Amino acid sequence: MMMRVLLIAVFLMGVVALAFPDVLGVDIRLPDRAEIDRWIEAAGLAGPIVIVALMTIAIVASPLPSAPIALAAGAAYGHTYGTLFVVLGAELGALAAFGLARGLGRPFVERHLGQKINAGLFGSQNTLTFLVFGSRLLPFLSFDMISYAAGLSKLHLWRFALATMAGIIPASFLLAHMGSQAMNGDARTATWTALALGGFTGLSVLFAATRKTGTQREES
Repeated sequence: MMMRVLLIAVFLMGVVALAFPDVLGVDIRLPDRAEIDRWIEAAGLAGPIVIVALMTIAIVASPLPSAPIALAAGAAYGHTYGTLFVVLGAELGALAAFGLARGLGRPFVERHLGQKINAGLFGSQNTLTFLVFGSRLLPFLSFDMISYAAGLSKLHLWRFALATMAGIIPASFLLAHMGSQAMNGDARTATWTALALGGFTGLSVLFAATRKTGTQREES
């Protein structure tokens, strides 16, 4: 939990440094639009493939953050195509994590818990679908862990895929749009958007941590 808060703080400090270099006394040179366009032209089809692949790996491999990849996609390809590539990579990564958990972890769970795992709300397809969709809208929840957990449940693959797709579009568009705005010279707008997102995430994590601590104290 503390590691996630630390990463959020570092990310926000980086965004502020990029938007207000004079105030902070730092000299940061970012490539301009023409230079980015030359890189994109030189990369050709490999550019989108690399972005999709990195997003996929970032979802399956938890320590690799996906937000910088989404920002880079928006900066390079704009908010429309950037969002498309980010959503595609995130969806593939989620499906890969779901498949790994379903193929490797589900038999182990059934062997030790039997049908207990399907009791109550966890046996309802509609409830599980809603939980996956809702979790995708909350940036402080671990994207990959939700995918692995869903794979351990009896949630149908098509329901998981649709819920994930619908849930990741807003955040993917926001991050890609931030990257696009920053690259087009409107770094202040991107900064305030990042601060708002980071603030919401940080407060949510802080609330969850405080609530957990309070619950542990009551139990003891």
